[in-house]
Amino acid sequence: MIGGLFIYNHKGEVLISRVYRDDIGRNAVDAFRVNVIHARQQVRSPVTNIARTSFFHVKRSNIWLAAVTKQNVNAAMVFEFLYKMCDVMAAYFGKVSEENIKNNFVLIYELLDEILDFGYPQNSETGALKTFITQQGIKGQFQTKEEQSQITSQVTGQIGWRREGIKYRRNELFLDVLESVNLLMSPQGQVLSAHVSGRVVMKSYLSGMPECKFGMNDKIVIDKAGKGGVTDEVGKSTSGKQSIAIDDCTFNQCVRLSKFDSERSISFIPPDGEYELMRYRTTKDIILPFRVIPLVREVGRTKLEVKVVIKSNFKPSLLAQKIEVRIPTPLNTSGVQVICMKGKAKYKASENAIVWKIKRMAGMKESQISAEIELLPTNDKKKWARPPISMNFEVRLQSHTHPLGSNDTFCILAYRTNMQLCRTLNLDIFVPLFPSGSICPLWAEGALLEGV
Repeated sequence: MIGGLFIYNHKGEVLISRVYRDDIGRNAVDAFRVNVIHARQQVRSPVTNIARTSFFHVKRSNIWLAAVTKQNVNAAMVFEFLYKMCDVMAAYFGKVSEENIKNNFVLIYELLDEILDFGYPQNSETGALKTFITQQGIKGQFQTKEEQSQITSQVTGQIGWRREGIKYRRNELFLDVLESVNLLMSPQGQVLSAHVSGRVVMKSYLSGMPECKFGMNDKIVIDKAGKGGVTDEVGKSTSGKQSIAIDDCTFNQCVRLSKFDSERSISFIPPDGEYELMRYRTTKDIILPFRVIPLVREVGRTKLEVKVVIKSNFKPSLLAQKIEVRIPTPLNTSGVQVICMKGKAKYKASENAIVWKIKRMAGMKESQISAEIELLPTNDKKKWARPPISMNFEVRLQSHTHPLGSNDTFCILAYRTNMQLCRTLNLDIFVPLFPSGSICPLWAEGALLEGV
């Protein structure tokens, strides 16, 4: 699997070095420094092959983490390990920086001994690691009998992501549904492909060993409910609700997959604190909440007139926030005069783009921006490629709060939970900049969660 792990600073100096396989020599350290860190050209690929050796690397501020192997390994698993290693280090000593790594190098080596076994990733849950590797890096021989019993249950028990004896004065559970939409359009304005990628992120501050459960209104559940008239836990019939067809989904290790396959409900004992519960993807019934209409007119060879209209197609009760539209300009732009109906717009010469920002915009509204672009004379006969307009924004759909019951079994969306439900769309849209181009961006109709 992973033959070695190296941590470098921005100068290429090795801060942490751990070799797990005999086929990885010390010359691999110099090879990565010369070909990646000190490379003349910027290395954009996260995987670099040097002399039949693969280097998987990520960068955090001025720190490089590189996993080295000569085998044909699962690249997704290696990157998941590297990102998890960054999260574990951040949980122990805050920001991953050169100073913090030097001050905690003993702790990092202890963590690597627990997380990696002969190059194979093992337990990387921060909660479980902190039960037998303390903040000072002192191992288990100085712990009390109670703490040692907790270690045994963490290492050998079924609940490796949550320790026993957690108590809070107030039980709280927060849930966010974050969706990103990826859209590909042709120069003629035709949507070639579009899919929604979603994440369910939770924060749980619950006492004891609670069992959480919530249902999904994906297409399989709704079809079953429509045939048999099945009702949900609250007692409300689900046969009349809209559904979305989920193509694939992945879960946190705390989710009981057997119950999801049989009942199509997500049942789990939550880890303590913040974590990602699941990811999902859908490609059908995607409704685009914004329409962007760009118009470009060339006035001679030294002037361009650009007009961009954005229209919101979602419900008036919803509100789009943090709207940012980036309109590209030619490389020989000398000056820009901007007039916008709403928000603020500014020409950024360093980015060759007009950045238009709107704090908020309600549904079924429209706004526009006009710009006159002055161009410098140029001998280049090649026409401007007209890069796409990019747009990103957030739409917060709903927020709910319910009182908390005293029972140890917390049924999400069964009106017995103190929970704040929030569904946010983080969207990146790319619009072809053509005189007749238009776009109708994004998202899957129908809520992921019941009650959202």
